[in-house]
Amino acid sequence: MNNLKKELAARRYWRVAAAGLLILISGILLSGIYGKWGFNRKKKIVVGVFAGSYWDIENGYYYRILDEAISKFREKHPDYEVVYTSGIRKSDYPEWLAEQFMQGSAPDLFFIPGNYLDTFARIGALHPLDDLIYEDDDFDPWAYYPTAYNAGYLNGNQLAIPYECAPRMMFVNKTILDAEGIDMPDSDWTWEDFLSICRSVTHSTDENGVINQFGVRGYTWQDAFCANSVRILSPDGKSCDFTVGEVGEAISFLERINNLSSGYALSNADFSNGNVAFQPMVFSEYRAYKSKELSLKKYSGFEWECLSMPSGPSGDNVSVLDTLCLGMSKKTSHEKEVWELMKILTFDEQIQGKIFDYSEGISPLTSLTESEETAKLLRQGTGSRFNMDTLRFVMEKSIMPRYIKGYGEINEQISIAVQSILESSSNLQMEQIIWNRKLNSYLKNLQ
Repeated sequence: MNNLKKELAARRYWRVAAAGLLILISGILLSGIYGKWGFNRKKKIVVGVFAGSYWDIENGYYYRILDEAISKFREKHPDYEVVYTSGIRKSDYPEWLAEQFMQGSAPDLFFIPGNYLDTFARIGALHPLDDLIYEDDDFDPWAYYPTAYNAGYLNGNQLAIPYECAPRMMFVNKTILDAEGIDMPDSDWTWEDFLSICRSVTHSTDENGVINQFGVRGYTWQDAFCANSVRILSPDGKSCDFTVGEVGEAISFLERINNLSSGYALSNADFSNGNVAFQPMVFSEYRAYKSKELSLKKYSGFEWECLSMPSGPSGDNVSVLDTLCLGMSKKTSHEKEVWELMKILTFDEQIQGKIFDYSEGISPLTSLTESEETAKLLRQGTGSRFNMDTLRFVMEKSIMPRYIKGYGEINEQISIAVQSILESSSNLQMEQIIWNRKLNSYLKNLQ
C-alpha cells in the first residue's frame, strides 16, 4: 500500500514538473514569436520636422517645444513611441517630405510651411480633419485668429491646423521721426501719409548736399498690391487681368516712393545703421532683434517700433500672415492618437505658450497671444513701449496669400512686369496692356 502511494505521488510530481516545463517552453516560444512580429513593441508615431527656426533666425531651441509636447502626449499614451528625424534643413524639408510620401514612408504628422499646403494637397498626402474637429468637444476652431486658421483650409476641407505665425509689418525708426518732429502714424494711415513722411525725412543731415537719410527701404510690389486690394489672377490661376485700375495705382505709388531716393539702391545696412525711417519686416525678425541677446548686434543706436502697413486708395491696412501648420498623413494608421498629438502642439495653451519662450513667431491662439502675460513678455523682450493694440489691429487685418500651383513662377513674372514698367518711360496703361498679354501667354503655357 505504501509503495502504491509513493508511486502515485511520484507520478503527480512528474506530471506537475512536465506541465511546468511545458509552460516554460511555451512562454519562451511565444516570447520569440511576439518579439519577431512586434506584438510586444510600442506603437509608433512619426513626426516630420525640419531643423532650425521657421523664421530663418539663429535659434538653438528648435526641438524644445516638440519634445515637451511629446512628453505630455506620452503621459496619456504610454503605449506609444513618438519619434522624429532631426537635422533636416528647412530648405531641404519640402523635397524630403515629398520623397517620403512617394516611398510610402511618410510621417504620421508633419509640419507644413505656409506655401506648401496646396502642394501636399494635390498629391493626396493630407488627411481631411473636418470630422475629427466636429466630433471633438475639446477643440475650438474659433480660438484661433481667423486668417491663421484658414491657412490650413483648402478646397472645402480643413487640411491642417496652425502652429505658429507672424505678420509682415512696417518697422519705424522712431529716432528719425522724433528728430524731424513727426508723430508716429496711426494704425489706419494711408499711402499719402506714408509718402509725405518719406518725403520729409529724405535729405542730407550734414548739409553737404548728399542725401544720407531716406524714407523707406524694402517696400515691394507685393506690399503695394496687397495694400491696394489687387486681385489680378482668376480663381483657378489660369488667367489674369493686369489692366485693372488697382494695379496702375500700385505701380504709380511705387514709382513715387522709389524716386525719393534718386536712384540710390538702399541696403539692409542702411536701415540697421539708422539711416532709413521705414522698412517692412516679418514680426518674428522684430522679436528676434529687439531681444536682449541680439539687440547689440543689429539695429542698435536708435529706437524703433512696429506699425501696421499703410493702405492704398482701393485697399486697407492689410498685412500678409505667414503661418506654419501641422498636417496629418492620409495614410496614418493612428488617426485618433495623431489628432491628440496635433491638438497638444496647436491647441494646448501650455505648449503653445512655449512659442514665446523658444521661437520668434506668435501663437495663432487669440486669447493666448493677447493675454496680459504674453503682453508683458513681449514688452520685456522688445521694449516697454511695445503696443499690443498694434499687433491686435494687424492680426485682425491680416490676409493669406493664394499659394496656387506655379505660385513662385507666377510671382517672378509679375515682378519682371512691374520692374519693367517702373524702368520704362512709356504710358502706364499701355504698358499694362502689353504685359497683360505676356502674362496670360505665360499662364497658358504653364498649364
